[in-house]
Amino acid sequence: MADRLPPAGWYEAQSDPPGIQRYWDGQAWTTETRRAEAPAAPPDPRAAGGYGGGQSGQFGTRADVTMRSHEVDYEVFGDDLQFVEIELDPGETVIGEAGAMLAMSEGITFEARMGDGSEPDQGMMGKLLSAGKRAMTGESIFLTHFTNHGTAKARVSFAAPYPGKIVPVNLAEAGNRLIAQKDAFLCAAMGTRIGTAFNRRLGAGLAGGEGFILQELQGDGMCFLHAGGTVVVRELRGETLRLDTGCLVALEPHLDYSIERAGNLKSMVFGGEGLFLATVRGSGRVWIQSLPLRRLISRIAASAATGRGDGESSALGRLSGMLGDG
Repeated sequence: MADRLPPAGWYEAQSDPPGIQRYWDGQAWTTETRRAEAPAAPPDPRAAGGYGGGQSGQFGTRADVTMRSHEVDYEVFGDDLQFVEIELDPGETVIGEAGAMLAMSEGITFEARMGDGSEPDQGMMGKLLSAGKRAMTGESIFLTHFTNHGTAKARVSFAAPYPGKIVPVNLAEAGNRLIAQKDAFLCAAMGTRIGTAFNRRLGAGLAGGEGFILQELQGDGMCFLHAGGTVVVRELRGETLRLDTGCLVALEPHLDYSIERAGNLKSMVFGGEGLFLATVRGSGRVWIQSLPLRRLISRIAASAATGRGDGESSALGRLSGMLGDG
């Protein structure tokens, strides 16, 4: 069960036929059902300037983003402990997660702001609402804006928070919209809108919470995600892909995404693969990570609790602990 139950509204229940929505009152299902409204034909997500809308409005409707993103150059350094260095022309800005900055050259100044700056005319209430949505994803309510106020090109770099890969994504090539896991965003060119997307399939919210509250990135410039382990991009062509819920990094929003039960009861209890799997269907790109942070933390915690590890280092650690206790 998720830490938070989804808000009241119409959702597709896993037990109902496809296309049938049932009303959730915030605590339990009601008997009231309806047929989902047929969505208007979405624009081609591959076309320039087009926005994928998600099947049956699965991730809600996109916001209007009229600000063009700054055109930044970048280079990714390292193998497993990577960082990305972004080159800014005079006047250009990049936004990043709080605490992600590694280094910056002379001429760049930074400022923590409540918002991504993609809507310059946004009032205080709008900024507070955006900050509240970011808080729901577990992220900081502030984003840091790095601007080159010098007269020459300057560089700022952002480091990955744990071992893994930095994934550059050109939003213009992804239909100007991308759905990502709530902790995947690292930094992006100014003009990128960083919002929250709710998976309208309630099963995603009840199956442990993963995949219900997601990040939504919109714009026409570069954004950079971080993922654990090795990252691969799978191009689905009318196929179905099932994977661990934590291994999904991002997907194009016109794909169908749901959380489904992992096999029969015996497999769920003794299979070691979790109770639920993420299922992605359709045609489009899916970004997958081999080592989600949750799995890494779980393995480290289990090893620390049992004292397992390298034989010599474990023995020395126990001896050191006994001497220290004395």
